[in-house]
Parts: sequence; C-alpha cells; structure tokens
Amino acid sequence: MSDRAAVAVSLFSVAMLATVVVGVLSGRGRARSMAEWSISGRGLGTLFVLLLMAGESYTSFSFLGAAGWSYRYGVPIFYLIAYLSTGLVAAYFVAPLLWTYCARHRLVSIADIAEHRFRSRPLGIVVAVICTVFLVPYVQLQIQGMGVVVHAMSYGAVDLRVAAVVSFVVAEVFILTSGLRGSAWVSVLKDGLAVLSVVFLAVYVPWHYFDGPGELLNRLVAEKPQWLTFPGAGGGAFGAGWFVSTVVLNVVTISIFPTTVAGYLSAADPTALRRNSIFLPWYQLLLAIPMLIGAAALFVVPHLANPDLALYQLVTDALPPPVVAVIGIAGALSAIVPMSVFLVSIGTLWGRTILGGGLRDAGAGDRRQRGRSRLICLVVGAVALAGALRFPEVLVNLSVLSYEGMAQLVPAVLLALYWRRLTAPGVTAGLVVGTAIVLILHAAGRDPLCGVNGGLIALVANLAVAVTVSLIFGRARVTA
Repeated sequence: MSDRAAVAVSLFSVAMLATVVVGVLSGRGRARSMAEWSISGRGLGTLFVLLLMAGESYTSFSFLGAAGWSYRYGVPIFYLIAYLSTGLVAAYFVAPLLWTYCARHRLVSIADIAEHRFRSRPLGIVVAVICTVFLVPYVQLQIQGMGVVVHAMSYGAVDLRVAAVVSFVVAEVFILTSGLRGSAWVSVLKDGLAVLSVVFLAVYVPWHYFDGPGELLNRLVAEKPQWLTFPGAGGGAFGAGWFVSTVVLNVVTISIFPTTVAGYLSAADPTALRRNSIFLPWYQLLLAIPMLIGAAALFVVPHLANPDLALYQLVTDALPPPVVAVIGIAGALSAIVPMSVFLVSIGTLWGRTILGGGLRDAGAGDRRQRGRSRLICLVVGAVALAGALRFPEVLVNLSVLSYEGMAQLVPAVLLALYWRRLTAPGVTAGLVVGTAIVLILHAAGRDPLCGVNGGLIALVANLAVAVTVSLIFGRARVTA
C-alpha cells in the first residue's frame, strides 16, 4: 500500500469508527418500542428532520451518478434537482396530512396507512411486499456505490468487496441498536462533510483545471453544445417529454416513498415538516456542483471508461490524500445513511405488517414486532450484500423500475386520504393494471413510450381503473 493510500485508508477507518459510535450512542436512554425504533418516537425537531431527509436525497448517486450522468448525457441530469425541489412543494401539503393521520391512529408505515384506511390487512401486506421489491435494489445500489467510492478514494488499495462488507457492518450495527434515530444522528456527520466537500470542489475544480467557471461554461457552449440541450449527448431517449413526465412522476412518488414517509413520521409535529419543505430545496441546489464537475471531466479526462468515476478521477488526480479522504468519507456516508433508512423501512414493513400481525397486534405485540423488524434488517442487508458481491447486475436492473413501480401505490396511500369513496377493490385493480403496464413496457423496451416516462402512463391507467371500479362497486368503508 502506497503512502497516500495509507493516509486515506487510516482516515476512512477512523471515520467509520466514529460513525458507529455516534449511531449507537444516539439510542441510549430511549424507549425500546416499535415507534421509537422505526420513526424515532415521532420526536425529531426541524433540524434533525431536515438532515435525515437531506440524507435520503443526497446519496452515493450524488457523488457518482450525478457527475456520471452529466459526463455521459449532459442537461437531462437536471431532472434530479427539478423533482427533488418541486417534490418539496407537494410535501408542504402532503407531509402534515400523513403525519396527522398516522399520529392519530399510531401508524408507522405506508403499509399501516393502507391497512387502516381500508380495514384490510391483505392490502397492507401487498403494499409491504411491493415496497420491499422496489427498495431492496436501492440497498444494493448504496452498497455498491460505497464500494466504488472507497476503492477510488483509497487509490485502489481497498477492494470493492471489502468496502461493501464495511458498509453493511457499519449500517447494521447502529440501526439494530438505535433504528431511525441512529440514521438521523449519523446524518449530522454526513451532511457536514458533504456540504464542506462539494462547496470546496465548486471553487477548486474550475480554478485548478480552467481559469474559473466562466471559462468552463464558455468551453461547454463552444465545444460541447449537445450536452446543453435536450435530449443531451446520449441520443433521443431523454428529451423534453421524458424530462417533464419523469419530474411529474417522481414529484408524486417521492411524497409516498416509504423512506420519505418514515422521515415525515419521525417529526415532532407538522410545523417541523412545513419548515423542512421551505429549507430543503436550497440544499438540493448543491447537487449542481457534482454536475458541474462531471462537465469539467469532459475536458480533463475525455475518454473515461466509467463515467461514474468522473468526480473521483479529478479528485484523486489533483488533491492531496487527506483531502481525498475527506471527500471519500463524505461519499461513503452518503451511501451508509440512506442505506440504513431503507433497511429500517423494510424491517418495519415486514416486522409489523407481514410477520407481526399488523395493526391488530400493534399494542400487545409491540416488542415482538420490533424484534422481528431488526431481524429482517439483518436478513435483507445480507441479501443485498450477497447481491452486490455475487450478482451485481441482477437487483440493480430492478432499480430502473423502482420509482415507476412505487408510483403505483399513490392511490392506496395518498388518494385514499383525500377521496373517501375509493375502495379496496378499486385500489387493488388499479395496482394490478399499473404494475403490469410498467413491467410490460420495460420488458418490451418501450419505456419511455413516445417520449413519455412509462411509469406516468401506468399511473394514469392505475388511477382510471381505481376510480372506475370504486364508483361501480360502491362506497368504501372509511376510517377517518
């Protein structure tokens, strides 16, 4: 191991130890209940909710995929900022509604919402299973992202597989002991390093490789104009129609994404959620920095084999090992925090809804549900780790469908709270139709269809079927 690799690995090891300590200590003295483990006992204030939900949006993709997409395609990557920021406008209205409904009925997940709203445990189980199918690929992606980040920041000294195992161990240790509260506290460390890193890179990279951001942008206009207009440099797949439809779909979906809802329910009151919706859009603007660095890499390393390494290629080329280590640690924590939230959400869905008897067992079986949830976290984490090590493309391919598949739960979780005539048969029929359309379009290679995101087409069909069946087959049994 070279001297510079030794420095980077040493600092990384200290950071991982600190992460475990912070995550574990955050749970000391807290009640050992299902609500405390899964949603922090609905006790997080504005700052912690802000950091926790920022941690979900600022993942390893922010350091790898954002720069990589900018390098590969150009302007279509701005869909990321567009939907994350616009989604917070929807959250300003949706989040307090979900929080109030769940607090009133002591619910802790979107499966609980569906089960309680329709008085149907089978529907709650269906929602839990669908969420699991589309969340597990995200867990694997974060494990693999962590491996790529650590391998790059250690100058190749740390093997991808070793880094993947480290991410699994670190995340499991603190979520098994502290649950969602551990993720919130680790987010403090993660967001501090992430903001410091990207702000530094925003200043350093343009001035180190160019004569400032002005020259970089002038060169983009003069030499790479196709990167600045739709559909970008990747061909016709990501045109303006795809951009708008994807933003609309993701704005609707992110409001009911299981991990997003967990963040909502962890808040102490709805006011914290409204404040979060006001402050967090400013945080999303930081995502423009990795995109800028991806554009810079077009000129510095024009024939990069793996575009996802665009940011770290420039970082390891130009900066001393201690700085590389700090930026690498920020990227690693940006994988660990969202991965931990995903695992807690999956554990809650299974430990409470599928294995724990659902809402009918929520009181007497609270301790048992918590124990089963923690066991599921361990099992699912191990499955995702095995997938990352042995079959890296199997689950990752499912991630392409994740948002589109999760969008089909909108009627069951969100529309049902606004429209009282929606019925369980209507929701179920719409869910079947919407999911089938998503899978068929993907299998046929027709997504996007006519330039429109296939998930949005499926959601429109889903809503039409759900409303029609509900109107034909009578009133829903409503629990307000």
